[in-house]
Amino acid sequence: MSVKTSTLTIDDKTIELPVKDGTIGPSVVDITPLYKHTGKFTYDPGFTSTASCESQITYIDGDEGVLLYRGYPIEQLAEHGDFLETCYLLLYGELPTAAEKQDFDLRVTRHTMVHEQMNRFFNGFRRDAHPMAVLVASVGALSAFYHDSTDISDPQQRLIASIRMVAKIPTLAAMAFKYSIGQPFVYPKNSLDYTSNFLHMSFSVPCEEYVPNPVLSRALDRIFILHADHEQNASTSTVRLAGSSGANPFACIAAGVACLWGPAHGGANEAALRMLEEIGSVDRIPQYIAKAKDKNDPFRLMGFGHRVYKNYDPRAKIMQRTTHEVLSELGIKDDPLLDVALELERIALSDEYFVEKKLYPNIDFYSGITLKALGFPTTMFTVLFALARTVGWIAQWKEMIEDPSQKIGRPRQLYTGFAERDYVPLGQRS
Repeated sequence: MSVKTSTLTIDDKTIELPVKDGTIGPSVVDITPLYKHTGKFTYDPGFTSTASCESQITYIDGDEGVLLYRGYPIEQLAEHGDFLETCYLLLYGELPTAAEKQDFDLRVTRHTMVHEQMNRFFNGFRRDAHPMAVLVASVGALSAFYHDSTDISDPQQRLIASIRMVAKIPTLAAMAFKYSIGQPFVYPKNSLDYTSNFLHMSFSVPCEEYVPNPVLSRALDRIFILHADHEQNASTSTVRLAGSSGANPFACIAAGVACLWGPAHGGANEAALRMLEEIGSVDRIPQYIAKAKDKNDPFRLMGFGHRVYKNYDPRAKIMQRTTHEVLSELGIKDDPLLDVALELERIALSDEYFVEKKLYPNIDFYSGITLKALGFPTTMFTVLFALARTVGWIAQWKEMIEDPSQKIGRPRQLYTGFAERDYVPLGQRS
């Protein structure tokens, strides 16, 4: 069978580079032998045209607005499944049978508690510490408490670490929330499903009974599904890069959480909500649309457009419906933020400026409104994102570790600093 190649000519020297095809999506040119034959690297800031790995987990077609987990459309998973079923799919590659689902749910539930000494670890933070700062530290600290699942060469330990991360991240997230508002920690309740248990740990207090609302639990569960993985984004690439050095899984996930904290990544829904609050009412929208179109104005419409999606974000459609369900269940009929959001969406889908630039609403546009309605402050938005994305990070880390071709990540650079120069003694420097 003939091997597809691409011809590249540099300085009158021509080399043949292998071309690899994926199942779907664009082919890639394998530039591994480039430096060996030409003495040159490629230059691709932000890696916008570079495939850093081979993966079977998530596929995105940004032009068509498609997102697949292991081949399954995100719309179908969010509509018909639950988050733990999605976790199983991402980790194992197939949807579980009824027996496999029951066993997986049980294994996750039995790992939801964290070591009791973690309570004292939390007490070391300032009372006003940001929940994301607490989460970064506490996730990394898991490696100090669970030594029996840090040997990445042992498949069984990798599996245990994977289950532990999926199980314990809601507990840590809820503890970070409780600590930030000065309330006592609440232990997991094994009789509840995954998302209801998280809501229970977040909003119950010892002095009264808390019963999770199934409509709200289902809405949050759907949000978790939508955020579970998103191909080789910044935080996932960070997890893979950290993992390529042989770091333990808890340290790798902590690195992913830290990367997610950036406002250009996980903080986008918080920024979108603040923008809607700044606009305030529908009658003020025209002036903000004008500001967005003005090249000399620094104002940007947050929650519109996407680095990958050049069409309507498929997750945004599901998120819009979920937002309405939550507001209806809570009896919020006239929400000014939602009114502003819907009018902005209408304009973005019809205004020539937005259509031409493909600035469609993305998932962050709606998720901030929903999370606020559920009772979470903006400081918790990225924490919830990290909770959902943990399973994607773990699946990507696990895939990388089990890939025989993987090696430690080592990007190259275009050096533009000083050429070699001689050291000048301190007394002779002018």
